[in-house]
Amino acid sequence: MRIMGIDPGTNYMGYGVIEIVGNKPTALVMGEIDMHKIGDAHQKLRYIFERVRSLTEEYRPTEVAFESPFFGENVQSMLKLGRAQGVAIAAVLSATESTPIAEYAPSRVKQAITGRGQASKEQVATMINSILGTDYHPRKLDATDGTAVALCHYFTLSNALTRATAGEKRKGLGGDSKARRGSSSWEKFVESNPDRVKK
Repeated sequence: MRIMGIDPGTNYMGYGVIEIVGNKPTALVMGEIDMHKIGDAHQKLRYIFERVRSLTEEYRPTEVAFESPFFGENVQSMLKLGRAQGVAIAAVLSATESTPIAEYAPSRVKQAITGRGQASKEQVATMINSILGTDYHPRKLDATDGTAVALCHYFTLSNALTRATAGEKRKGLGGDSKARRGSSSWEKFVESNPDRVKK
């Protein structure tokens, strides 16, 4: 299985591709699509389409997951993010015929990686390096955010109990109550997920 995760953005769009070998996720690539110097909004969308399509064709993921732009206070920013995500989804669909696409709320992604639905980008990046055995320290954390989406999707697919008790739609669009409030303690998370902590 090969999963591409994308964290949509209008200036930087993070992405990561992981491959699952023997139930162990490994990182193939992490990066950002840099658009901050493109002034025209429509040209940004075109660039997003071209880059995401190129990544899809190069890495041929078997699954693609996106972080959904939920709960923003600025309506204009949310509209721009929605357009960026929509164009990226269209790029994936144009490059493949039947690659499954999933969406996850930000709190769901953070919960899956760190055990806390309100974790910081830095905490997510630290756990990404721990889980994947990487040493990635970018100036911006969009790349690790994109990789976190890919890992969230893998953990969701591989956890039959979660699928049976929560349901795909609820997990994808907002997570359960635990995802929104975070786990009660880091120790409980580590105790419940010993395979997720690199020693």
